[in-house]
Amino acid sequence: MTRLLHLDRTLDELDGPAWPPPPSPTTALVAKVHALCRVRLGDLTPADLRTLIGQDVGLLYVLPLAVRALVEDPMLDAYFYPGDLLLAVLARPEGAWALFPDLREEVAALVANLSEQDRAELRACAPKGWRGWTGQTGQTG
Repeated sequence: MTRLLHLDRTLDELDGPAWPPPPSPTTALVAKVHALCRVRLGDLTPADLRTLIGQDVGLLYVLPLAVRALVEDPMLDAYFYPGDLLLAVLARPEGAWALFPDLREEVAALVANLSEQDRAELRACAPKGWRGWTGQTGQTG
């Protein structure tokens, strides 16, 4: 995956301008996202990636990192349950993939190759009303 550049830089540096301190009072999630923007990309954990992706923050940089992790383990338990990082990736709107048609295909292939048990687990954990995600090579549900 050639787009994994700048692992030594932060989202604040790459996707500026830098985020200001979060407003006060704020939620734990807002504080966490603000803090993660100051962490080097190479130091982000799967849970961090899930948080940023779920909030649509820095997708240009964090989606490739997430896909790299998912290639190793599609049902990776980032924080909440097996497959939570994959569901966060799959839940991104179509427009998020405009710059990443090859990554979208890679994710579609991962989904197509999931076992029926893994697919059932994803459907069980997916948000109510979620209709799945269709790539050119597969569909989750």
